[in-house]
Amino acid sequence: MKKVFGLFLVLLLTVSVCGAGYQVNAASKNLSVALLLNGNLGDKSFFDSANAGLQRIKNELGVKTKLVEMGSDQTKWEPTLADISDENWDIIIVGTWQMSEILAKIAPQHPKKKYILFDSSVDYSKGKFANIYSIEYKQNEGSFLAGVLAAKATKSTMAQANKEKVIGFVGGMDIPVINDFLVGYIQGAKYEEPAIKVATSYIGDFFNSAKGKEMALALYNQKADVIFSVASQAGLGALDAAKGENKYVIGVDSDQSMLFKDSDPAKANLILTSVLKRVDNSLVRALKLVKANQLKWGRAEALGVKEGAIGIAKNEFYKKNIPDKFQKDLENLEKQIVSGKIKVESALGMSTAKLNEIRNSVKL
Repeated sequence: MKKVFGLFLVLLLTVSVCGAGYQVNAASKNLSVALLLNGNLGDKSFFDSANAGLQRIKNELGVKTKLVEMGSDQTKWEPTLADISDENWDIIIVGTWQMSEILAKIAPQHPKKKYILFDSSVDYSKGKFANIYSIEYKQNEGSFLAGVLAAKATKSTMAQANKEKVIGFVGGMDIPVINDFLVGYIQGAKYEEPAIKVATSYIGDFFNSAKGKEMALALYNQKADVIFSVASQAGLGALDAAKGENKYVIGVDSDQSMLFKDSDPAKANLILTSVLKRVDNSLVRALKLVKANQLKWGRAEALGVKEGAIGIAKNEFYKKNIPDKFQKDLENLEKQIVSGKIKVESALGMSTAKLNEIRNSVKL
């Protein structure tokens, strides 16, 4: 009888371990994670936030990590991902829409590897992507708050004789994820000031900071006294323009005013807030779920204000420059977004006709 029971126990354990698959192994071993950036550190926004997440994964979770800066030469991205996939890394992290197609090609060639794609998704209906977890962000929610703040700021600083209130938006490229920022920004601005105008420009890439400055200066010259810059490294030029014109700007991805606090306090003081796309939080969250055997591979997940992946920076400059009443208004709106009382429109999946209708509704 004891032999029968022992055999049954061994069989049970075997079925349990085999059935649980990779996730049990991931939780019971020392994980190794590689992060590939299709750009470079130093953008003081998107890629720096991803790297901050990698450092937290290393320090807080005890995971072996590696960072690879692939630069802006797109011809190097696919071979680099292929090479890293051949190495002994348990999880490989890449980000942005530009890596989606490349990952869709490489990941099926390495079915035993796990991949995390942030700020984009693969088309799960068109391939065998059971080893990819995609993170998308509800950047439109944070941008709604930025739009409200921009409308409040321009309302409070512009001369009452100027009946047309104008704010600006500088985007890296005319693509869905950037337009998701824009759609939320416009909705928030119109929520606060229905007749407001939003002057909009696209740089054409995410690296040309000189052109970013040129675009921002043009918007300031179009009477915009607050600009929302959503362009990664290229957006640093918009911050330079704000300093040159002594006008307000809203940053993106990382808390940009605090990044310039010591090196350029005058610039930091003009950054009203930043819409935080907490890539760091989302990556740490994903690895915690992996270690707890709870991450669901083979699917995409959208994270927003509720999940702590999106928000606005409320630092010392924000508290100094934004009146208490405005701060309370924004906190209340944030709660309404979390509760679902306020639903922010998204450009992701939106038709071109609908997007143009929104842009034209605030056109100068």
